[in-house]
Amino acid sequence: MELFDIFEKRRSIRAFLPKPVETEKIEKILQAINLAPSAGNLQAFEVFLITRNSKREALAQSALGQDFIASAPVILVFCAHAERSATKYGERGQQLYTIQDATIACTFAMLAAVDLGLGSVWVGAFHEEAARQALNLQTDLRPVAMLPVGYPAEEPAARSRRPLEEIVHRS
Repeated sequence: MELFDIFEKRRSIRAFLPKPVETEKIEKILQAINLAPSAGNLQAFEVFLITRNSKREALAQSALGQDFIASAPVILVFCAHAERSATKYGERGQQLYTIQDATIACTFAMLAAVDLGLGSVWVGAFHEEAARQALNLQTDLRPVAMLPVGYPAEEPAARSRRPLEEIVHRS
């Protein structure tokens, strides 16, 4: 698929078929994550690949009633690793670059999923401490995004977008 076709085809999928995602497709998504750019190439993030029902349900519970999360056969949880970025960039790395690194990696995963015929939805609304407990996270990792991934059981229409004139400030 061409890159701009992927951009246009991507939708937020909140209903998934009860069909497992093939290992080869998961590995391709993980490879895409590993290719994501990061500040100073530090890759100041870690990703948790969740397939067990109990963990998926715990993550869904942490996500403010977004129960559809548990129906995805795979959930990728992107965590910022602040200290990894702080070693080179200090406070700005710790507070910002690590979040950017994790979210860029999540974006690469989301777009790779589309290319592989899968659906996903970015989930940022969750109780951080509950997600941390569900993952048994170390204190130096901060969950910043969840990406449920699976075969779509819906085909949402394209949503309206703001006009470029409202977004882009040219000078």
